[in-house]
Parts: sequence; structure tokens; C-alpha cells
Amino acid sequence: MSSRSYDRAPDGLRSTRIEPGFVPTATGSALIVQGETRVICTASVDESVPRWMAGQGRGWLTAEYGMLPASTGSRKPRDATKGRVDGRTVEIQRLIGRSLRGVVDLKALGERTVWLDCDVLTADGGTRCASITGAFVALELAVARLLAEGKLKRSPLTGSVAAVSCGVVDGTPVLDLDYREDSSAEVDANVVMTGDGGLVEVQATAERTPLSRAHLDDLLVLAELGIEELRTVQAGAVAQAAAAAAAAASGAVA
Repeated sequence: MSSRSYDRAPDGLRSTRIEPGFVPTATGSALIVQGETRVICTASVDESVPRWMAGQGRGWLTAEYGMLPASTGSRKPRDATKGRVDGRTVEIQRLIGRSLRGVVDLKALGERTVWLDCDVLTADGGTRCASITGAFVALELAVARLLAEGKLKRSPLTGSVAAVSCGVVDGTPVLDLDYREDSSAEVDANVVMTGDGGLVEVQATAERTPLSRAHLDDLLVLAELGIEELRTVQAGAVAQAAAAAAAAASGAVA
């Protein structure tokens, strides 16, 4: 296969960083950068649940996803301008919501709703996976704030979750596809996995050649390696936010 962006090996992630607290007005937030893909993820909390859940003693978590008009270079019209949300957007925001609910105890959340908003600033492949990975950090920061404010008795988080793309390009299984690779891949997949290795969702599509069981196994191994790395980045971002909060509290006391 041809050389990969950033001179990566087949099992290499694009350079990834997560900046916590990127939107200070949100309950929790993070900017995730993977190569040229950048997504702002925010967690906002409403002290109520949808009417169909009222009185059940448990909360709700849902997600919305969108791409800014210039995120792909050629202008993408806003959904509001078109008067409808396109099918791809609906599918992705449902995926994000399902993925995050997989590691949340809704009863421990109480009767409140967490909104996860993922807005793509620039897109170079893997935006749905970056959204899930960044949204978990935003959610974890929001939970920490609710605990600190005494609004939660215990954390509703039952684990961590992250996502990564992988695929087969020129016959070679590769991790974390950028747009160029994704557009020419024989197989492309998105894998959502918990921090302890549990699979939340696998989306895989063969464009020209049917996906063999052996190649699927290869992709899942690659995905697990990538998600281990992403979990380290997530943990670092949360630790950075905790250190900043502790320093701020110390300064306030002084």
C-alpha cells in the first residue's frame, strides 16, 4: 500500500490530543484533535427527563452531532437551512448516544438528562469515532462537577468507552483511517469498545471484496490496540482537568 499520512505504520494512530474544558460554559467539555479531524464535545445537564421517563427514578443521556459548514472544505449547508436532519447525521448521533449509554447507570444519574453535543470543526475521516472518544471525556468531566456540587451521590459511570476506525486498504489492515484512506478502502469499520475490552458496537462495510472472518479478527485486534492508546489520552485529559480544578481551589483558599 502507499505511504500513510504522518508516516504511520499500519497499526498507527494519527497524533491525538484532547483539551479538557474547551467550552467553560458547559458542564463538561473537550476538544479532540486526531490529525486534521477536530471535534468540540460538550456535556450539558438538564434537571429533568423526557415526559415518557418521568417518575421512573432514572435519567437519560442523548447526543446530537453536526458538521460546521466549512468542515470539509466545500461548504456543507446547515441542517436548519435544509429544514431537516439528514440520514447520516441521525445515524451518527444515535450511535454516539448508544455508545455512551453503554457505560452509564441511568438510575444513578437520577431524573436528569445529559445532552452530548458533538460539533465537527474540521473533518478528515473518523469524525464519529472522535466524537465518541471526546464525548466520553466531556461526560466524565460533567459527572465530576455534579459530584463536587453534591448533585450526585455516586458516579453513574460504569466504565469508559472510546471508538476508532479501521479498514483494509490495498489488502492491508490499517488503523485510524483518514479521509483519503477511507474513500479508497476495500473495507472500512468503526469499532466502539469499553476500557475493559467489551465491544459496544461494530460497524463494518465491504465496498468491493467481501470481508473475511480472518480480516475481521485482524481489524478487531487493531481496534483494541488503538482504543487502549485512546483511553490513555482520555485519562490524561481528565487528570489535567482535575489538576487544574485543584490548583484553582487552592488559589481560592489562599
